[in-house]
Amino acid sequence: MSGSKLSNPAEKNELSDSPFAMTVHDMPRPGDVVQADAQRSRMGRWKMLAMLLICASPVIASYFTYYVLRPEGRRNYGELIDPQKDMPQASVKNLQGEVVAVESLKGQWLLVSVASGACAERCQQNLYFQRQLREILGREKDRLDRVWLVTDDVPVDASLLPALNTAHVLRMDLTTLQAWISPEQGQQLQDHLYVIDPMGNFMMRFPANMDVSSASKAKRDLDRLLKASSSWDEAGR
Repeated sequence: MSGSKLSNPAEKNELSDSPFAMTVHDMPRPGDVVQADAQRSRMGRWKMLAMLLICASPVIASYFTYYVLRPEGRRNYGELIDPQKDMPQASVKNLQGEVVAVESLKGQWLLVSVASGACAERCQQNLYFQRQLREILGREKDRLDRVWLVTDDVPVDASLLPALNTAHVLRMDLTTLQAWISPEQGQQLQDHLYVIDPMGNFMMRFPANMDVSSASKAKRDLDRLLKASSSWDEAGR
């Protein structure tokens, strides 16, 4: 018929008999899989390390500012402790006999005094200067906690308690305490006031037998520490 287009049966058979075109991918070799997993693990560790460095950078920067980038001629009154000593993982008791984890003190700068519960004259003077140093920090005082570590089971005189109402008074085993905080050579634990950073590190010791004149120098050190840490340390726990 004119204008009609007939199909060729041979062409149909040829098309129907042709196999389907398929692409077969090679299976991965076990060695390649192990290598890829190892590479992913390394990348994961590097990413985790980078995140830790980012989180710690404000702390590192503040210490670098305080210890390294200090103007020429500046002198600390307090002695910087090198290496710093970490807070022990131990339990202590408050004056009510309740068990308290030492690590609960972390999160604030601490100004620490150490003495027997009998609290002789030097102990009372240190508690006085400890309280005054915190108060004269003004609006920054809430970033510093007072701590009195009592080294024995001697009852604390009731006359001292009103002045200690905002302080942490804790009884700590002397052996544990000595592994964390130490006096200057030739001095005793109760002769100093000590500074603990918010991460629990014993990092500064003020000279023994503080008086009014030396307390003003200690205040300047505390001001510098709080200023250097202002980017990461906040009041409260």
